[in-house]
Amino acid sequence: MDYIVFLLIVLVASVLQTSSGFGFSILATPFLLLLFEPYEAIQINLVISFIISLLLFQKIKGDINQGVLKRMVIGSMPGLPIGIYVFLIIDIMYLKVIIGSLILFLTTLLLLSFRIRENNVRDYGVAGISGVLTTSVGMPGPPLLLYFSGTNTSKSAVRATTLAFYLFIYLISFFIQFVTVGTSQVVWTSIAMSIPVVLLGLVLGQFLFKRMSQRFFRWLSYALLLFTGIYILVEAFS
Repeated sequence: MDYIVFLLIVLVASVLQTSSGFGFSILATPFLLLLFEPYEAIQINLVISFIISLLLFQKIKGDINQGVLKRMVIGSMPGLPIGIYVFLIIDIMYLKVIIGSLILFLTTLLLLSFRIRENNVRDYGVAGISGVLTTSVGMPGPPLLLYFSGTNTSKSAVRATTLAFYLFIYLISFFIQFVTVGTSQVVWTSIAMSIPVVLLGLVLGQFLFKRMSQRFFRWLSYALLLFTGIYILVEAFS
């Protein structure tokens, strides 16, 4: 039964990742933490998200904002070791409470029409936070989604730039996780089982992306953030 639930989570999250560039880590991680040990949930998320980004790269590479991508890669590097340190020393419940509260606070600002002017310094800063969240909880998406939603960046540029960024950050993050906490057979068995479902999610996600308006894309982003923030808090306190 747990594996059926796991495959359903992977399918829905793969569709969202393909159509928006964000959905997998934001939607899947809270649920994966209910089914697996924390390090297993994070590593499954990292590897599957990397596979999705790799398979989509040829389709999206023309829409990548190269300057933003370069700054994001550089900015994330200091955050990666900080994130694994946080993972090793802090109780996962407290980490969830902090992340869930921050997501809800910032999403509320976006719903109240708060907007952010994009600049180089903010690109580096947001990527640094994303790096911390990747190695600590496997969720680089929320700070990027909040930032790009606030700057009204086009959906094509958002999806392409974030997916390209994930190719770097997920690979490095998994290596750091592997070196510091190891891995398990459960991780690789689960990933192998999920591949056909991921491929189905890619097809469905591409279909959805072509039919999404910019307005729908923005509200989908808000809905994902609100859901994630609320779910993380509920799951932490329960």
